[in-house]
Amino acid sequence: MVDNKYIGLAMAVVGSFAIGTSSVITKMGLTASADGTASTDNMAYLRNSMWWAGMGTLVVGEAANFGAYTFAPPIMVTPLGALSVIVGAIFASFLLNERLGHLGRVGCALCILGSSIIVLHAPNDQELDTVTQFLEYALEPGFLLYCLTVVVFSLIMAYGVPPARARTNPLVYISIASLVGSVSVMFIKGFTVALKLTFAGQNQFVYSSTYVFVAVSVVCVVVQLNYANKALDLFSVNLVNPIYYVGFCTATIVASLILFKGFNTTSFADTVSLLSGFVVTFLGVHVLNLAMLSERAAKEEGAEGLGGVSLDGGSPWNHHGHARRDSGSRRTSLNALRTPLFGAFALGAEPGADAEGETLGMHRLLEDVYEIEGEGDEDEDEDADERTGLRAGVGSRGGSSRSSRAPSRSPLPSPNIRISPRPV
Repeated sequence: MVDNKYIGLAMAVVGSFAIGTSSVITKMGLTASADGTASTDNMAYLRNSMWWAGMGTLVVGEAANFGAYTFAPPIMVTPLGALSVIVGAIFASFLLNERLGHLGRVGCALCILGSSIIVLHAPNDQELDTVTQFLEYALEPGFLLYCLTVVVFSLIMAYGVPPARARTNPLVYISIASLVGSVSVMFIKGFTVALKLTFAGQNQFVYSSTYVFVAVSVVCVVVQLNYANKALDLFSVNLVNPIYYVGFCTATIVASLILFKGFNTTSFADTVSLLSGFVVTFLGVHVLNLAMLSERAAKEEGAEGLGGVSLDGGSPWNHHGHARRDSGSRRTSLNALRTPLFGAFALGAEPGADAEGETLGMHRLLEDVYEIEGEGDEDEDEDADERTGLRAGVGSRGGSSRSSRAPSRSPLPSPNIRISPRPV
């Protein structure tokens, strides 16, 4: 007969795969439902079918995890959530264009190695005869103090931290989801113990503690999902998943240590190996996070190389030696927003202006001025000739005089001469 621990292992793997997939699908739904603002602000994601598909996949994964807690200890099931980080990173690279890279692949390998160490050295589940025994563990002062700390901390982070800071720091929402999630795991474990004993022939639904476990689990899961969704809505999947995993796994291990008063391992070597597996898994998740950050930095540098705006507020043209022609064209585009008169002299007024642009602007303005002056000279000559023709009695002379007289124009000034515009 297969050991219960390995049944829980299989269910935990299936659950991790479904949860990792759901994070990507949920992110796609949140992105599709955003209309210029965060979709979690106006609950717009509730009208998106993609988000509901992600939630359905998440329910399947959590149900598998729920079954895994029935057959295996939380200290083994929870760290296997690293597989969901790997699955999420791989699917995000295909569906959300978030590249995994070489560091990401190394991180995935470390997560798999750490999870294998945990499975090989994980303790067996603690035997309980009734659900009231689990309630006695939960009513110990140490675990009650842990639950009170989680409640106070979550309220401070949810209502005491300014919303602007929560939108720039992923730890605000992820810390709430992680700590509340650790409490939910403990009470879910209590409910699964009740189900397991009930299926074995000992009805545990006659005890009120079973319904307390169900109520607390539902409240904690709702809060956990709410703040996990907020974090996913504001930040990248490859950023949220690793931090959420480390926070959730660490909080669950601490809660399990407090509740069951130890790892329940059979030897000191198993305890050290178990802790080593945790460390290796955490390192793998950390390397995955570094891979995501390196990719983001590379994209920002690429944007600056293409003429994008840098994050530090500096101009990308100051960091890359573009030709003088590029800077002249940039100034031309800025000066095009001014009035035509001042725009014509704007290039000539700047000490570092391009000579070609200066000559073009000056010639255009001077040609317009001379056209206006030429029309005025022709009108004056025509009036003078008409008066002369009337006095001489010869109309044709006035016509020949008009044709012989041409408006005089001054030569165009040298392009090197700078003309200061007068205020209009």
